[in-house]
Amino acid sequence: MFLRKADSVTRPRILVVGAGFAGVACVRRLERRLEEREAQLTLLSPFSYQLYLPLLPQVAAGVLSPQSVALSLRRSQRHRTRIVPGGVVGIDTASKACVVRTIAGEYVTEPYDHLVLSPGSVTRSFDIPGLAEHARGMKTLAEAAYVRDHVIAQLDLADASNDEEERAARLRFVVVGGGYAGTETAACLQLLTGNAVKRYPRLDPKLIKWHLVDIAPKLMPELGDKLGAAAMEILTRRGIEVSLGVSVASVDDETVTLTDGRALPSRTLIWTAGVAASPLIGTLGAETFRGRLVVSAEMKVPGFDGLWGLGDAAAVPDLAKDEEGAICPPTAQHAMRQGKALADNLVATLRGERTHPYLHKDLGLVVDLGGMDGVSKPLGVELHGMPAQAVARAYHWAALRTGVAKTRVMTNWLLNAVAGDDYVRTGFLSTKPGTLRDFEYTDAYLTPEQVRGHMGAFRGAVGGS
Repeated sequence: MFLRKADSVTRPRILVVGAGFAGVACVRRLERRLEEREAQLTLLSPFSYQLYLPLLPQVAAGVLSPQSVALSLRRSQRHRTRIVPGGVVGIDTASKACVVRTIAGEYVTEPYDHLVLSPGSVTRSFDIPGLAEHARGMKTLAEAAYVRDHVIAQLDLADASNDEEERAARLRFVVVGGGYAGTETAACLQLLTGNAVKRYPRLDPKLIKWHLVDIAPKLMPELGDKLGAAAMEILTRRGIEVSLGVSVASVDDETVTLTDGRALPSRTLIWTAGVAASPLIGTLGAETFRGRLVVSAEMKVPGFDGLWGLGDAAAVPDLAKDEEGAICPPTAQHAMRQGKALADNLVATLRGERTHPYLHKDLGLVVDLGGMDGVSKPLGVELHGMPAQAVARAYHWAALRTGVAKTRVMTNWLLNAVAGDDYVRTGFLSTKPGTLRDFEYTDAYLTPEQVRGHMGAFRGAVGGS
């Protein structure tokens, strides 16, 4: 079914795809800088919230509630931006229109004059036997809630079992990815199981094993050698085994086999081995670099009228680095700044003014390892332990967009510090294993031929009416 909103408005139509850090920052800047008569703003997103992704490990660990990191778009956006609850599954750049699959499963078209592509990223996976069927991700709110349920369920199932081998397998957890997401996930969930096992008198705490695996030779190399070593020391002190220079060779229902030949009896593989640009980018037929959309320093897509790209899905040149061909890493810090810079360039384009290249100054890095531990490098100052965690939490708290979100997060932190966790599971997807494909919809996108077919049917419907 195809729908078309009757609108005789001749204002330029600006469509922003994706409500992540980049898309929301762009829309908010456009709302502040543009008069209503200058443009018609539309934000396309499958969910009516912006996910504060860096705090997902704390949701999985039960430190924060899911609602506290889901920032409502309808609460914070001004009424002049139309929010369309659906995902863009195809783009016809010749006709300047997007094909959108709504949450009702219908396909609709949204024409545009300027299209801002910030669809973000998905978990990067590889053709590893059993990975698609058995790995759990940590990229969406649903995945974090599912992982929490799954980890607590392993404690329950181990407690109920009289088979020592099964108990040991259910209490061994493997996390792949030595970047921020993987390190924080392993650290926060290790604290969860370490504290929860005290409520299980039949379980031996020594049976709980956490493994952090990464193919890179160093843990979080972005932090530098000193802080990377500090993070390694914190994890090792907690009993987390860190294996570098290895990855997963295969995985099945009961075993995770590593590339160094070790076979780890385990029922839990959490996969956080990097990100890849949204599959939407691959349907455009535009130039890409390592899967990300090639854009100019002003974030325009060369050769396409009215097309812009930013955030995790775009290869935005990093002019702050001397090396030729450097692009900005897919971080929230860059995404937020790019959103504002692109909005300024879009406003300048509408008003016939000069655009400016994206240039940033690095504010540093923060990593919250739960408990009283962290490693941070704000403005180049290296910190670890409680001061680093205080800086990390202060940064995240300040970056939350709404006062309601700030209040919820601070309340959750205080409540968890005073009362701890009840370690209950909700039964989320209890009858079905949650895979990367289940949560990230990586197979939802249309081929260029399918997009042209939808556009032809749409034109026919409009012409017939």
